[in-house]
Amino acid sequence: MIIKSAVYKTSVVEESKLLQDDVPEFAFVGRSNVGKSSLINMLVGQKRLAKTSSTAGLTKMVNYFDINNTFRFVDLPGYGYAKVGKSHLDVWAGLMGEYLTGSQSLDTVFVLVDLRHEPSILDRAMLEFLIYNQIPFMVLATKADKLSKAKQSVQKKMLAKTLKIREELIILTSSETGLGKEKVLEYIENKVGEE
Repeated sequence: MIIKSAVYKTSVVEESKLLQDDVPEFAFVGRSNVGKSSLINMLVGQKRLAKTSSTAGLTKMVNYFDINNTFRFVDLPGYGYAKVGKSHLDVWAGLMGEYLTGSQSLDTVFVLVDLRHEPSILDRAMLEFLIYNQIPFMVLATKADKLSKAKQSVQKKMLAKTLKIREELIILTSSETGLGKEKVLEYIENKVGEE
């Protein structure tokens, strides 16, 4: 797939304003400093579509981007703003939880984790939440360029074991080198083609 157009559509801070239409959506979630904006920019081939910030956790809104006039990328708030409830499944209450469980157009959630580190409690809670709610997901392991090929393989196995998922559900990525771009876009193309 070649991304020919990627434009900012809108940002939402209220649950009642979440978009509800039939445009397929691919959402991106992850810890505040995992590199979501950089990865989205890498995928679309633009430097400033999604805003990057040196201040972790700046994104508190749900940001929508129209891609190829066919589907959307949805940038969700970083985990730094999740409120922990009595159960880890309550962590995603509020705007993000409403989007994840209420969107009629959500096709897949891309969960970003830093390949260099063990997944956090919130990373694990997010996957449990998605599995519990039967929401399709893929894990995008970011910053793979910081590790050797051998170490990448070791860390990928560690992620799969820790997150209790198959290795096939993990794509290694790098916003710096473009690693993973083709795999992610091929995945999206296959999903959009099924619509």
